[in-house]
This record gives sequence, structure tokens and C-alpha cells, in this order.
Amino acid sequence: MNVAKNMEVIAVAAAILFGASCYAIAPAAPALQVASSTATLAAPADKAAMQVVVVKAKRLSTAEKARFA
Repeated sequence: MNVAKNMEVIAVAAAILFGASCYAIAPAAPALQVASSTATLAAPADKAAMQVVVVKAKRLSTAEKARFA
């Protein structure tokens, strides 16, 4: 069997096997859960419960902003 003639078929077959094996061994990923440091309060009956996201980070200095611009 001439391997050079069938290299494309070999590459496609390897890609298919690799893709199938990724799905076969991947466990069912649970939903992302983030621990909350604040107490959750029950929402009033007339308002839907709303999730609040708080992002804590330092602000960039003007030199850092200029570097990214």
C-alpha cells in the first residue's frame, strides 16, 4: 500500500477518530457555579428575582490605557 497516495484519507480518518474520542471521554460538564459572599434575600412577590453581578478590579492608569490603545 502506497502511504503517500492515501495520506489525505489517513489524515481525515485520524481527525474523525480524534473528534469522536474527544466526545467519548468528555464528562458531562456541570453548570458554572460561583460562590456568593453576600446573603441572598427573597424578592417581593410582585418583582422577579434578579441576579446581581459585582465586578471588583482596579482601574487602569493612563499609561496602561495608552499601552492597550
